[in-house]
Amino acid sequence: MITRGEIPCRRANPDLVRVSVVLPCRNEALFIRGCLDSILANDYPRDWLEILVVDGMSDDGTREVVEEYGRHQPNVRIFENKECTAAAGLNLAIRAAAGAIIVRMDAHALFPRNYISRLVAWLQATEAENVGGAWVTCPQNSSPMARAIAFALSHPVGVGNAYFRLQVTEPKWVDTVPFGCYRRELFDRIGVFDEDLVRNQDDEFNHRILRSGGRILLVPDVISYYFARDSLRKVWRMYYQYGYFKPLAQRKVGRIMTGRQLIPPGFVSIVAALAAISWVSSLAGTALIVLLSVYFGTIFASGIDCLRKHGPQCGAGLVLVLPTLHFAYGTGYLKGVFDFIVQRRTRSQEASVVRISR
Repeated sequence: MITRGEIPCRRANPDLVRVSVVLPCRNEALFIRGCLDSILANDYPRDWLEILVVDGMSDDGTREVVEEYGRHQPNVRIFENKECTAAAGLNLAIRAAAGAIIVRMDAHALFPRNYISRLVAWLQATEAENVGGAWVTCPQNSSPMARAIAFALSHPVGVGNAYFRLQVTEPKWVDTVPFGCYRRELFDRIGVFDEDLVRNQDDEFNHRILRSGGRILLVPDVISYYFARDSLRKVWRMYYQYGYFKPLAQRKVGRIMTGRQLIPPGFVSIVAALAAISWVSSLAGTALIVLLSVYFGTIFASGIDCLRKHGPQCGAGLVLVLPTLHFAYGTGYLKGVFDFIVQRRTRSQEASVVRISR
């Protein structure tokens, strides 16, 4: 009998098949060259590889950079994504893809030389429906705040038990991976990405995989290098959006996908409730002080850990970054519950649609 922890193999020698890389982006002029160079440097045979870049109406020169690559690299093609969202861009590229295997990549990242070949080999050699690697978060620049943000996004206090962000030594069945590698037939069977979800479309799609009886495999020695945001404002905006669209994703799948998603909104709700009640109850005020003392004690302990590894400025920055992550996600989630669960809104009813913004 195959247990959950085992990785059963289908074949010893994976076949060489055509692979389509799908790459949605918007305003990535700072990163797109490095990303494309890393993909083109992969050891997967060039004749068996196509790179489909879907540009979400960039206005910073991203499109011109990709078009330049296309003139010199015939396997690089660019498409226009007028919807400007990641899900719409992914679906456009998937429908145009000629490959039997689809590899989803991100313009904000760099990929090692064996990235594609290793994921394809694992996909063909196992019963997984989606295979992904570990995600190393890198600072966007050398500033203390950028380094603190990167540290926070790789720390358990910042991201909980998201295995692809943390140190895992062996292949592991998980509930999600970044930048998945899929068989083309999977999209024919369970559908493409949900375009109502401006964020969290990967979570919802991975839940459909699991619900259909499929499995998701994390291969930790296949690593991508992702560049984190470089300011608290950008971090707040991104994590507010992640939290905001999570209830819509949960409404669509009919359940809460993982318990860790409830921790930030639960914490924010308790803090807000205790703060309100403390005006009439000294017991609530005492409970609030104890809760915040424990919380910020944990934050400061993480800051000391960062200080020892990266210096005092980075440690001080982490003390600001971690609450930003938690409160942004938590308040966004609660607003999403009100909009999508209580008022039953859909994404199309939103007055200001969140675009792919990097």
